This record gives sequence, C-alpha cells and structure tokens, in this order.
Amino acid sequence: MAKHLTSEDIRAIANTLYAWEGELKWETVCDRVSAFVGKRPTRQSLSMIPEIKMAFHQAKRNAPIEKKLPAPSGLSIASARISRLESEIEALKTQNAALLERFLRWQYNAANKGMNESQLDKPLPKIDRERSDEPLRPKLVRSTPTGRKK
Repeated sequence: MAKHLTSEDIRAIANTLYAWEGELKWETVCDRVSAFVGKRPTRQSLSMIPEIKMAFHQAKRNAPIEKKLPAPSGLSIASARISRLESEIEALKTQNAALLERFLRWQYNAANKGMNESQLDKPLPKIDRERSDEPLRPKLVRSTPTGRKK
C-alpha cells in the first residue's frame, strides 16, 4: 500500500518547490523529494494535493525570471530565502483571492435563500460522543425458509 503524505511532508515539498532552481519537471520533483518523504511519490499523487500543485505552478511561473546573483554565501542564502518567500507570498495571494471569490459566492447564495448573518453565524451543535439514541447495529431477524417440508 502506498504511503500517504503527512501535512509535514506536504509542507516540505511545497517549500522545496518555492525554493526550486533550475529546470522544473514533475519527475525531477519526485526524485528530489523522495529523500525526505521516504518513498518516491508519483507525479499523480503530488499533483492531486492542491498546496503542492499551487507551489509547482508558482515555481514554473518564476523559473524564467530567476536571475543568478553573484554574492557572498551569506547574501546568496538570504537571496534564496527572499526568492522563496516572495514565491510563497504570490501563491498565498492567489489562494486568498480564490477563497474571497468563494466566500462572495456563498454570501450571494445564502442571501438568495433568505438566510441572514445571525443564522450563518449560529454555532455548530454539540456532539455527545458518550451517548447514542440509535443502536450501533440493528438486530437481525431470521426468517424461516418458505416452501420447505420437514
């Protein structure tokens, strides 16, 4: 059975993509992240995770405009970090815009259904996990076969 990626794995893969330098392909991403994931993931499994997919597309967009800065090692590390953080900020801005659009759509649909703000802000009901009104499994009723002679 394939190993599922944890949230730490997903975050590490996204950070790797934000700091990516050089040619970017799914196969090279799979090869590079296999060291800290423990197993080589497939491109399909990586591209199904929205955070990784968004980071991949952001790294693809930033690839052609990336410039090599000749600098001492301290400055090159800082430059790489700044580049990674700028890429991550752009991805988060895109995600924020999509969530804002989704919220506005929900707001419009709720208003069309006659819901007001107090109804939407109503807290979720408390769940009593100690008690259940329904039996876990209904009792089976055995029926006798019809048409058989004893």
